[in-house]
Amino acid sequence: MSLAMTSSTPQQLARPIVKATATPLKPILKSSSLLNSKRTSDDAGFDGDGMESPQSPRKRQRVEFDMNNIEVHEIGIRSVDEVKQEIRKALDRHDQGDDEDYDILKQTLSGKQSPYDDEEDEDPDPTLPAKRRQELKIYLIALASFSPRLGRSCDGLVKGVLQCQWLGRDEQFAKVYVQFLAALVSAQGARLTQVLSSIVDRFTDSRPSDWAVPNYPTVNRETVQERLHVALQYLIKLFPAAKPVLEHLTATKYPFHDESKRMHLAYVDNLLRLRSYCPDLKTEIMDLIISRLVKIDVEMQMDLDDMDDRLTTMVAMALRSARENRNQDEEDDDESDAESVDSDESEDDEYTRVKTAKENIEKMDSILDTLFELYTPSFADPDSDEALEAFEDLLSEFSNLILPTIKSRHTQFLIFHFGQKSERLMDAFCGTCINIAFESQRPMILQQAASAYLASFVARGAHVPGHIVVKIFEVLGFHLDQMRSLYEISCRGPDVRRYAPFYALVQALMYVFCFRWPDLIKSVPDEVDTDDLSSYLGQEIEWEPEIKDIMRRNIHSKLNPLKVCSPAIVEQFAKLAHQFGFMYVYPTIESNKRLRLSQFSAGAYSSGGALRDLSFDMNDESWQHKRWVEHDYLQWRPIPGLDRDEQDEDSDEEEHDDENEEVEEDTATDDEAGEDE
Repeated sequence: MSLAMTSSTPQQLARPIVKATATPLKPILKSSSLLNSKRTSDDAGFDGDGMESPQSPRKRQRVEFDMNNIEVHEIGIRSVDEVKQEIRKALDRHDQGDDEDYDILKQTLSGKQSPYDDEEDEDPDPTLPAKRRQELKIYLIALASFSPRLGRSCDGLVKGVLQCQWLGRDEQFAKVYVQFLAALVSAQGARLTQVLSSIVDRFTDSRPSDWAVPNYPTVNRETVQERLHVALQYLIKLFPAAKPVLEHLTATKYPFHDESKRMHLAYVDNLLRLRSYCPDLKTEIMDLIISRLVKIDVEMQMDLDDMDDRLTTMVAMALRSARENRNQDEEDDDESDAESVDSDESEDDEYTRVKTAKENIEKMDSILDTLFELYTPSFADPDSDEALEAFEDLLSEFSNLILPTIKSRHTQFLIFHFGQKSERLMDAFCGTCINIAFESQRPMILQQAASAYLASFVARGAHVPGHIVVKIFEVLGFHLDQMRSLYEISCRGPDVRRYAPFYALVQALMYVFCFRWPDLIKSVPDEVDTDDLSSYLGQEIEWEPEIKDIMRRNIHSKLNPLKVCSPAIVEQFAKLAHQFGFMYVYPTIESNKRLRLSQFSAGAYSSGGALRDLSFDMNDESWQHKRWVEHDYLQWRPIPGLDRDEQDEDSDEEEHDDENEEVEEDTATDDEAGEDE
């Protein structure tokens, strides 16, 4: 949900922090007597009395900066008043078209050059280098007084200040710098976007070299992030109009999909920190992260689909090698990655494809790790309101971003894992999928996807209890009967274009049956050992009421779903159903081999291809390699003796007698050729 820009200007939202007079400043810093006091335990500082650190995503933050007066007359070599005179002179001459002093001022305020760099000292003072490093503080304090003059004519000067490397300097400098930003926006409201942009630009920084300043002690990453977000928090508090601006900036500055894992992780981490103290952007930030994660997921899947077995094996080997070397220092990894990109430009296309796929997989895995870490504390008590609230957020992301995206296969691990934490959460997920699958105003492709996800969750969810499996099967069966009754009125044969929701639902139920058939059984003889699946073979099994009738009515209907659904699923269903005495569908399958659909349902539609993209691979066990759902995912369990050929001899003879026959069956669209559906 986008936030509307407030009509108030930044000048109206907060009074100027500094005035263009000689009166004492009112900065974030405490009184001058504390300028040289010992650092507090908070490395990032900013002396926010009563302010909580913007780290925990569990609490809404309160920002209460100490705005006591500070009289800073001399930090470095000259006083504030002296520097003010210099700045006034440079700005006055700039207005008159003389930019010599103005250009020097730009260089100084960018932090790249001191006004004394070219001077020689006759009597060197050993403390002089330290004093000169403090010069920029004086310039920023003085420049804040001239904020009302820093309009469009001073774009170059402002740009230089915003490009100054302030995060890697000392704590006092960081405070002075943030005070200047607040004063600038207070006086020049149009610069709000420019100021916030300079901060969001730092979201991808993650190595000391990104913020290091010569002759300053190294500042660690945590301190840098803390300074960055205390500053952003402060500006948001002063200027509510910053929120919609930030929503736009965080989206436009999100790293491109082909940028490094390091940049993506740093950006996501900073977005989550912003989310922790800016609840108005909580939904928008998570939408952004999930949507970009889905894009990486899809691209990765498409890359792998286009590879042959040899290349996918190379990807697996590259990932294994990377995991084995993960004990190497992270900084070294980052540097070596950067070097390898340059050195790999001359490599062949195959190597580039493997390298790209590997990097996308690692990128996706790392972001998912971050999201699992974020959400896990909320599900400590799966039956709590907190857990339900967090899961509703995930359901929103699932419904709006994951569900509509074909070929997204891994982002849904979040919903698959946390959705099994309690029956209350299972009910929420199943209910959401059912509502989407059977709301007529929904796009057909979305209805099919909802059926597929629901079936996959129920079939493969290791913690989904049997009574829920039965309940979902019956609910889906009820809707399936309603569809059949509606479609059969005009049906003259299978037509996937017209009856796609029906076929998707039949396929979903067959898939659930293949994995959860033991849960659909009401009773078995005492001879059956429930731990030995082969012991069910040849036994008189009593199925749950309506289960068998649901499948019989719909599979043997005029819509003929076995002709349209995925051949792999149809084959496995037929085998299990026959061996356990549930149904015997081989005659229909054999008959369908001689059935050719009309041209309107040809191609991928005639072999279930249109449904497979939304469905399931019976042999897909990729999830078992993913640590997030390792214990949540029900793997395929082969049944000893099930594969022996026990098909009816009559069916076998029928196949040989009629193997060259072909029957053409009309579909409901034959009389509507050329019409848009």
